[in-house]
Amino acid sequence: MQLTLPPEIALLCEKIASRVAEVGGRAFVVGGCVRDSVLGLPAKEADMEVFGLSQEALEACLGAFRVEYVGKSFGVYKLKDAPIDIALPRQEVKVGEGHCNFDVTVDPHLSLREAASRRDFTINAMLFDPLTRELIDPFGGLPDLKKRCLRHVSEKFSEDPLRVLRGMQFVARFDLAVAAETLELCRQLSPHKLSKERLWGEWKKLFLDGKTPSRGLQFLRDTGWLAYFPELEALIGCAQDPQWHPEGDVWIHTLMSVDTFANKRIGDPQEDIIVGFAVLCHDFGKPATTFVDEKGRIRSPNHEAVGEGPTRAFLSRLTNEMALIDAVVVLVTHHLQPVSFFKDNASRNAVRRLIYKVKNIDRLLRVTESDQTGLPRPTQAVNDWFQEHIRALNLENAIPKPILLGRHLLQLGMRPSPRFKPILDAAFQAQLDGIFETEADGIAFLKGLVAEESMAVQKKLNP
Repeated sequence: MQLTLPPEIALLCEKIASRVAEVGGRAFVVGGCVRDSVLGLPAKEADMEVFGLSQEALEACLGAFRVEYVGKSFGVYKLKDAPIDIALPRQEVKVGEGHCNFDVTVDPHLSLREAASRRDFTINAMLFDPLTRELIDPFGGLPDLKKRCLRHVSEKFSEDPLRVLRGMQFVARFDLAVAAETLELCRQLSPHKLSKERLWGEWKKLFLDGKTPSRGLQFLRDTGWLAYFPELEALIGCAQDPQWHPEGDVWIHTLMSVDTFANKRIGDPQEDIIVGFAVLCHDFGKPATTFVDEKGRIRSPNHEAVGEGPTRAFLSRLTNEMALIDAVVVLVTHHLQPVSFFKDNASRNAVRRLIYKVKNIDRLLRVTESDQTGLPRPTQAVNDWFQEHIRALNLENAIPKPILLGRHLLQLGMRPSPRFKPILDAAFQAQLDGIFETEADGIAFLKGLVAEESMAVQKKLNP
């Protein structure tokens, strides 16, 4: 077996292992890098575990490398010049609630099996010797990988409930089935003591790395963890009009939509996170708005606007990044607009206004494309129609900007005052409506606004 690390990182792992061996220790590459190498997937970083050396002896070995002591009291070191973490084996005993309440004891003389027993899943508990190329698999991770099975290592799994969400993203990334005993163990855990930062990290991996995010979401349902995300749980059984949604309820539609998103990620983490969560949340307003009308049709009027509340509630429990939440919400509340505009052959002024509202029309079109999964609607035609209008409006990679600014009011003889804002807001709305397109025409329009505003002020003063 060969590590699928970049050659320079693999070579560094060998050099570290060689120096450790020279003084009587043994160094292994462990964890995700080994798992990915077994699967033939590229690995970006490496974790190493060193056995048989004291902390002082290991530090002496690492003297030839630029090392940052990120967890020196726990025997954890990080190379400054490469994505390699190095640690000594340790025992952890849970002494309270939360992920920080552990007594940690560094013990370089632990057996390989004892050291691996603190890991979460068998597929992450394999060790690889970069010098001998030996793979050590104390808990059967290799056969589990071959069977595409996710199985916990030991009862220590329960000491950190975050491992349930790690399971969520692993299932999605590697198309794994979950062992029955692991599902049962997950059902006994809850995320109540987990920080937002830790929750967010696993959800991000679901949308940045998950090949089939639907499997991760279904894993949450199977473990009972959807109860902790009620906005998602409410989608189950929420009916849809079979004419437009033959696939089934809103839950099934959402699963299909997130998989379509994953197949068309663009590789920009920030953009993919925003669009991925918008796709996940786009129908959060349906459970509160769905009803059967007098003709027997299932309808969900205004569900896109109603979706703002549950979207904010869901995301606020995962992150404090308000700018990101706002970016997702604007996509959720406008996700029906592209198809509607296309069907109605909306004016270019309407397109201009939409682009101004959502700020990034490409994001919205990606959400629309995912929403159309499996539906009898012309998604590519919608995209082509919008791109034609965007080119005609000269708005590629841009949003409409106000032509008229405060300096124009100053040029017309006005002094700075609270009157500026309503006048400029009205002028910008006129610009979005296509009433003027040049600065000269805008100034002429502005003169009229100023005159009207002055007359209104005079009437108030002299009724």
